[in-house]
Amino acid sequence: MNKKQKMKVSKLLSFALRHNSESIGITMDRNGWVEVSNLLECLARDGKTITREELEEVVETNDKKRFAFSEDGIKIRASQGHSVKVDLSLDSEMPPLILYHGTIYNNIPSIIEKGLIKGNRMHVHLSADIETALKVGSRRGSPIVLAVRAQNMHNDGYRFFKSANGVWLVNDVPSKYMQILEG
Repeated sequence: MNKKQKMKVSKLLSFALRHNSESIGITMDRNGWVEVSNLLECLARDGKTITREELEEVVETNDKKRFAFSEDGIKIRASQGHSVKVDLSLDSEMPPLILYHGTIYNNIPSIIEKGLIKGNRMHVHLSADIETALKVGSRRGSPIVLAVRAQNMHNDGYRFFKSANGVWLVNDVPSKYMQILEG
């Protein structure tokens, strides 16, 4: 499977497993899991045939580890980024001192006014390193990185969660906990 094919499958999986499973006729359980066999059958019925081996290749080689198989390999889900309500069964964790968020300049006035808000997603996504935040921000233009004083937030009662792929999740980030690093 070439890079372009992998990207196409990854986008299809992101849409189905994060936002609209009904679009291909699958139903996620309350934790976001779907049976792999059902996923592959529904994709094929929708004219998007991929093999189990191709699915495994996409999951294993995805640079952001967006998807995960259950321990027994029977089910698959998105690691985070859902716009539909799912319970990822993540335990609250103590975050590092600082976490990072990549964005673009045009978003800064709104972020200063409202903070980082989850919008239609379940959580705000934060990175443990600047490089990842830069990569995330650069998807929509010239990136700006915000440093988030995560431990201060935690000490003030905010709950942080770490997804299976290492992305830190929080409900929102008030602007008083942020500082612009790069722009």
